[in-house]
Amino acid sequence: MDHFTADDGEKIHLKISGDGPPLVLLHGWTSTHRDWNPFIDAFAQHFRVYRWDARGHGGHPLKGSSAPTAQRMARDLQNLLDHYRLDQAVAVGHSMGALTLWQYLRDFGDSRLSRLVFIDQSPRLLTGDGWQGGIYGDFGPERSASFMAELRHDFAEAVLRLVAFGHNPRARELYQQNGPGIQLARERLRALDPQPLIDCWASLTAADYRDVLARITIPALLVYGGASNFYSAGTAQYVRDSIPNAVLHTYPDVDHAPHLWERERFVGDVLSFVAGGAHG
Repeated sequence: MDHFTADDGEKIHLKISGDGPPLVLLHGWTSTHRDWNPFIDAFAQHFRVYRWDARGHGGHPLKGSSAPTAQRMARDLQNLLDHYRLDQAVAVGHSMGALTLWQYLRDFGDSRLSRLVFIDQSPRLLTGDGWQGGIYGDFGPERSASFMAELRHDFAEAVLRLVAFGHNPRARELYQQNGPGIQLARERLRALDPQPLIDCWASLTAADYRDVLARITIPALLVYGGASNFYSAGTAQYVRDSIPNAVLHTYPDVDHAPHLWERERFVGDVLSFVAGGAHG
């Protein structure tokens, strides 16, 4: 893998593919750059694609003491743009990647980006205080604290249960059946160093980006799963209505990773969006 050095000395690993204008792909929590593998052949025909393993992810041990907080990952993104001298990049964020983008927009603005794609995420994960658009529509501070305790006790099982016991009945069935896919996911999660990821989760759940949405000045494509494990249609509509120049595509009957279930549609939607067709 390639890497660049962040401004605190940490190595950030990434893969670079293709030629053309820059496309930056930001994965979700506990995931890696490999989540984007199914899209590289298509996107690399049109873009120079940058896909990182976010700090604390991808099996790369942290060398320093800077936890992978939302603020630190947003700064890492700015460091990436600086290191590779990127301007007018298209940025795509799934789940945690969307939160990283919102933090980046808060801290650095959108002048170096041209278009944004946010995949199945809420601007505030915790519910309460009149806000039900977070996880499950019912994930307040007490429930969040219980989940943090579960992560410290058995990280892998807590993550699997978070995915399973949400809005998506099929995810629950798959977890309870404990088939090869769940067993493989458990094995992968158990191989991770949990503490940086727990620190990361604490940062993500402390954040609130609702105020950022109205300040986005460039076009945004929103891709949400119609059967998302975590978010209702109301969350997607809230994000759409809050961003001035946003278009929402809901993929029916798929979960928190709609792009992975509907790969050809997602590629087509992104290419059309970048070409200017998605707002027509």
